[in-house]
Amino acid sequence: MLDKFYKLFSNDIGIDLGTANTLVYLKGHGIVINEPSVVVVNQKTGQIVAIGVQAKEMLGRTPAHLRAVRPLVDGVISDFEVTEEMLTYLINKANKMDKKFFRPRVVIGVPTGITNVEARAVYDAAKSAGAREVHLIEEPVAGALGIRLPIKEAIGTVVVDIGGGTTDIAVLASGGVVRSKNLKVAGDTLNNDIIVYMRDEFKLLIGEKTAEGVKIAVGSAAPTAYQETSVRGRDMLTGLPREVIVTDGDIREALAPSIAQIVDAVQELLETTPPEILSDILHQGIVVFGGGAMIQGLDQLFRTTFRVPVFVAEEPLTAVARGTGIMLEDFDFYSSLLLDQKHDIAPR
Repeated sequence: MLDKFYKLFSNDIGIDLGTANTLVYLKGHGIVINEPSVVVVNQKTGQIVAIGVQAKEMLGRTPAHLRAVRPLVDGVISDFEVTEEMLTYLINKANKMDKKFFRPRVVIGVPTGITNVEARAVYDAAKSAGAREVHLIEEPVAGALGIRLPIKEAIGTVVVDIGGGTTDIAVLASGGVVRSKNLKVAGDTLNNDIIVYMRDEFKLLIGEKTAEGVKIAVGSAAPTAYQETSVRGRDMLTGLPREVIVTDGDIREALAPSIAQIVDAVQELLETTPPEILSDILHQGIVVFGGGAMIQGLDQLFRTTFRVPVFVAEEPLTAVARGTGIMLEDFDFYSSLLLDQKHDIAPR
């Protein structure tokens, strides 16, 4: 009876709490928020100045008394208070779209391999931000739900979630994770690779935002049609602004070591996967989602290396958020997939 009462008078919210972007799914409305996981703090007063899109615009352009903070590092909370403020802002913003009397139930996607302490930090931050109930789900599982893979059936599937801070690789079957691997090499690492390459090869200093733009424009994991883009930054020799032209080949060279680490991690996971599931994978293939799935030629590289079908999910950036939404639409059916049952994240 109480559950029915809450369904009428409170919202169900799914959150993909990412290192680069945070997405919010509101039951009955779909994805209602997609904002960068960036917060600008006034160091004199301790007050939050900007969150999300506005805060990201200020990255690299803040005066001394303002500090742009990424409260999540490698997919886990690095600054609890700022994360709490960000979650409060996001939950309140979602609640305003469909005003209800009681506090919402929240499902949050987290990386695989998260520790009890890290899970507790996410749980406490969401509770402090105004959630009535908090449930955690591993991001590869949520992403697989979001792209409608048959993870509740006895069929093996491999998913690769390349996010901003982490790459999560998981073998799923029979409603659970059979094998998983969490790699601290993902979108942010690739951005840094480009920054280092531009510094070493072109003697040009660029920022993280510029590097991300270059990655999106001409980043690739395998040879593609010729592409080039202009990059602006500070000349290390003269200290003056300078613009250079870089090609897809340059950026592919910059990204190659990190891409190789991701490929090696997938191979290591496949080597420890039970043979019955490997036979399924020959037919089901590997599904890639997350922001990193949009790197050109990545599916081609995986296909050549592993000799299995490889698919890039439709709308790969929103797969995890959509998965939390599917979980909320039929919570009882999917509740066995929740991480908090394994980590005993119960209210104190």
